[in-house]
Amino acid sequence: MVKLGINIIPSMPVKEVIETAVEAEKIGYEYLILADEGSMQDVYVTLGALARETKKMKLSPCTNGYTRHPAVTAAAMATLHELSEGRSFLTLIAGGSLVLNPMKIARETPLGVARDTVEIARRLWSGETVSYEGERFGLSQARLTMGKQEDIPIWIAPRGDKMCKLTGELADGAMLMVKADLGEAFKLVDQGNAGTGRKLVRAYIDRIAYTPEMIQETAAFFPHVVVDTPARQLKGLMSDEQIETILRAVKEGGHKAAEKLITFEMLQGYKIAGTPEECSQIFRALVDEHRLDVFILNIVAGGLEGNLQYLRDVYEIVKASGRLAT
Repeated sequence: MVKLGINIIPSMPVKEVIETAVEAEKIGYEYLILADEGSMQDVYVTLGALARETKKMKLSPCTNGYTRHPAVTAAAMATLHELSEGRSFLTLIAGGSLVLNPMKIARETPLGVARDTVEIARRLWSGETVSYEGERFGLSQARLTMGKQEDIPIWIAPRGDKMCKLTGELADGAMLMVKADLGEAFKLVDQGNAGTGRKLVRAYIDRIAYTPEMIQETAAFFPHVVVDTPARQLKGLMSDEQIETILRAVKEGGHKAAEKLITFEMLQGYKIAGTPEECSQIFRALVDEHRLDVFILNIVAGGLEGNLQYLRDVYEIVKASGRLAT
C-alpha cells in the first residue's frame, strides 16, 4: 500500500506554492517535496512558511551538495525540523545542469559530494562538535546551536548505477524515476542496502498522463528525456537504434523534429500513461512488483485550479487501484 506526495518545481508565486500544498494535504497527500532550483523561489523560506500552514504533511527540500555547503543544509534542515515539529526530511540529488550551469559550478565527484553531504548532516544532527575531512567537504570543530536532531530521514533520488548503490548504502529512502527502469534501479539500490539492517522507503516520482492532451505534452518533452537520461534507463525505454535515431534528429533538427519519432509505447515505458482505468491498473502492477511505499506526483508548472484538479484526479486514479494507504 502506498502513501501519496507531491514534488513542486517552484516556478509559480510563493503564495500559489503554499495554497497548492495546503489543498493537497486536505485531499490526502502526505508528503511535500520542494525543488531547490537555485534562481527560483527560495526553498527553505518557502518550506518554513509551509511548516506553519500545514498540519501533518512531511516536508522536504529536493537539494544538492553543490550550491549549499552540507553544514548550511544541515542547519536549515534542523531549523525546518523544529518549525514543523518533526515533520521534515531531506531529499538529495546529484545536481543537474539547470541549477549548476548558471552558477558555473562543475558537477564533479557526485558520489563524494553525496556521501559528504549525508555524513556531515548526520554528524551535525547528533548535537556533537564535529571535525570531518571528506572527499569534497570538511568540518573543523563545527556544532549546530539547535542541538540534537537525529531523527531527520535522508532520501536520495539517484540515476546512475553507482549512485543507486550508494543510496542503498547510506540513505533512509530511495526516490526513483523512469517507470521502465524501476526494476533495475531498485535492484542496484538493494545491492547497496544489503547487510546494512536499514529498511529503505521505496518511492517513485512521476507524472500520470490520463488524457490525450497530457500524453501529447509528454511526447513533446520526451526528446529532452532521451538527451539527459543515463544509458541504463534509456535501454528500458527503447532499442539502441531508436535511441541513436532520436539523438541524431535532435542534433540535426532540434527537439521539435525528434518529437515526431516518439511512439506511445516509448511514453508508456517512461511514465504511467493511458485512460484513467488503464493508469489505475498500471499503478497497481507497479506497486505490487516494486513494493512501493510512496508515490510522488510531479507538479512542474503554475496554474492553481488546474493543478488542484490534477491532484484530485490522480488521487482518484490511485484510490481506484486499490493500493492507496488510508
